[in-house]
Amino acid sequence: MNFGAFKEKIEACHICAAYCDKCATLCLQEKEVQAMAECIRMDIQCAQICRLAASYMAQNSEYANDVCQLCADICQKCADECAKHDVDHCQECANACQQCANACANIAA
Repeated sequence: MNFGAFKEKIEACHICAAYCDKCATLCLQEKEVQAMAECIRMDIQCAQICRLAASYMAQNSEYANDVCQLCADICQKCADECAKHDVDHCQECANACQQCANACANIAA
């Protein structure tokens, strides 16, 4: 499929959602799971908005820019939260979220 200018942004959203799913799952296995509660919450919200943004971009929706701005904001908050935790899965997720935040902010601008 040809998604034009959205192709890389859609891919960034799908990758971010996958890392958020992985991070939330692995956070639930941490010994101090309560300390990971905000990270898990943000992972879930981030994965959901990433999938929505990818869908809106794939549809070339007139609302894609608005959804992408919200996605960029949530991805940035998730990146910031994950970066606080010194475990590999959170650091990987923080990187994916930051890349997606940057990609979505470029669309929204």
